[in-house]
Amino acid sequence: MSMQAVQRILAPIKRRLQLILSRGVGHLSNADTELQELQIELLSGEVLDGVEHMEPYGYTSNPHPGHEVVAASLAGKRSHTVCLVAADRRYRLKGLKNGEVALYTDEGDTVILKRGRVIEFNTQTLLIKASTKVRFETPLVEATGQIKADGDITDQVPSGGKSMASMRATYNSHTHPGDSGGTTGTPNQVI
Repeated sequence: MSMQAVQRILAPIKRRLQLILSRGVGHLSNADTELQELQIELLSGEVLDGVEHMEPYGYTSNPHPGHEVVAASLAGKRSHTVCLVAADRRYRLKGLKNGEVALYTDEGDTVILKRGRVIEFNTQTLLIKASTKVRFETPLVEATGQIKADGDITDQVPSGGKSMASMRATYNSHTHPGDSGGTTGTPNQVI
C-alpha cells in the first residue's frame, strides 16, 4: 500500500482528532435550562447553538458575550460538542497569592479566601437570607460603623439576660432615693 493510500485512509481520523478540543468565543447564554446552553464560535464563522456548558457541581455563572471557551467535540463530531470551560479575562481577578481562591464579578464584587485563613467579602450590600437563624461562634464580633436592628436585641441570653428594650424602659422610668439636687443613691430599679 502506498503512503498516499495510507494518508487517504487516515485523513478522516486525523480530522476528527483535530476537532476533539477547540478554543473559541461565546456569544449568547441561556441560564434557564437544566445545563446552561451557550452559543459559541469555534473556527472562524463556525457557530454552534445550544452547546451544553458542563459547570462544576455547586457553582454556576452566566458569562457575558465575548467570553472564551474550551469545548470538546465527542468523537470529533461537532454535533456532540460540550463546553468544558467558560472564562473571561476582561473581568478575572488578578494578584492572588499562591493558594488563594476567589469568586468575582464584572462589577467588582469579590469573595476571596486569603492566606492566613481570612475570608474577605467586597461588595456594596451583603444580604444573608437564613430561614431559621444566623449564628456566629466566635469570642468577638466587631463593626466599624453603626449596628441597627428591626427587632429586639438581647444580651446574656443563656443566663436569663434582658433585651435592650426592657433595659431602656427601666432606665427611662427609674428613680433615685434622696434626690435633693445633690448626690443621690443608686437607682431603685435593677436593670
